[in-house]
Amino acid sequence: MGRKSIYIFILSIMILDSSAQTGGDNVYEFLNLTHSGLVSSLGGTNVSLRSDNLNLSWHNPALLTKSMDKSLALNYVNYFAGVNYGLVMYSLSHPSAGNFAAGLTYLNYGSFTEADPSGVITGSFHASEYAFSVIWSHEIYDNFSAGINFKPVLSHLEKYTSFGFAFDIGGNYHTSSGLFSAGLVIKNLGAQVTTYAGEKRLSPPFEIQAGLTQQLAHAPFRFSLAIRHLEKFDLTHMYDDPEDGNNNSGFFENMLRHMIPGVEMIPHKNLYMSAGYNYQRRSELKLESKTSAVGFSWGFGINTSILNIEFGRASYHLAGSSNHVSLIVKTDKVYRKLWTKN
Repeated sequence: MGRKSIYIFILSIMILDSSAQTGGDNVYEFLNLTHSGLVSSLGGTNVSLRSDNLNLSWHNPALLTKSMDKSLALNYVNYFAGVNYGLVMYSLSHPSAGNFAAGLTYLNYGSFTEADPSGVITGSFHASEYAFSVIWSHEIYDNFSAGINFKPVLSHLEKYTSFGFAFDIGGNYHTSSGLFSAGLVIKNLGAQVTTYAGEKRLSPPFEIQAGLTQQLAHAPFRFSLAIRHLEKFDLTHMYDDPEDGNNNSGFFENMLRHMIPGVEMIPHKNLYMSAGYNYQRRSELKLESKTSAVGFSWGFGINTSILNIEFGRASYHLAGSSNHVSLIVKTDKVYRKLWTKN
């Protein structure tokens, strides 16, 4: 009973952040987790925002640009019930070969008490998952770039291990002014190579995402709209009772479930404040009996020439929210400053 309860808990955590909540028929759901403080504050998904922020390339590999050359990104997320995860990435650019980045993301479920069927404690075990990341992007035409992110995956739950892979293919168009950008990503194409215990192989959480970002020319605001699950229109739970009329979503509500709007206020080039709203997350995780901020997110960031500091907070449930902290270091500029001083 103890072990079964642990596995149910792990599965619930994995599904919680997938936001679309389209059913538990996939493996490696942690690939959908959001690490970036900025992206988490914008609702958890963004595939169109262009800047020198290396974290954006995790969401759309086509957003990896030469302005991110020699950037180091460090991300840590304090999740729920002792669960934490993070992402570290480093990028390099080549004038003709394109832009490259490599990284590692992890999800640590923590330590669990193991018990036999009679409830006698027999010890403890750990559970964790990892995904390596190799990203390449190149500007194919003027104002249009494409990229790919290859992700080998290793999942370890107690004594059971699974290996697989996934990759993302993305494109990005932006105007010469930099005020408008659009992105499209096909995410998590791949396979489970080895299963945990010889069971049927499952697929990574395949998804098609799109997005638009528009910055105002004469006001300190930038608006983004992310559109998730273009491959599927009905995002209601697969385990909802079809005979329950309250679970039948109309056309307009299903449209809202796909959309995640976000806004940034940028009063100064070194400072931003941001907020987002995830209707799907709120629809699936709110409690009708209590008022809450489920589905809403917010954050802020301080950007300098050598260091970006980001914080994002996203509300999932009355039980708590996730806190996202990101540091992005321009290592070449740090080196030059230290070298100049010496």
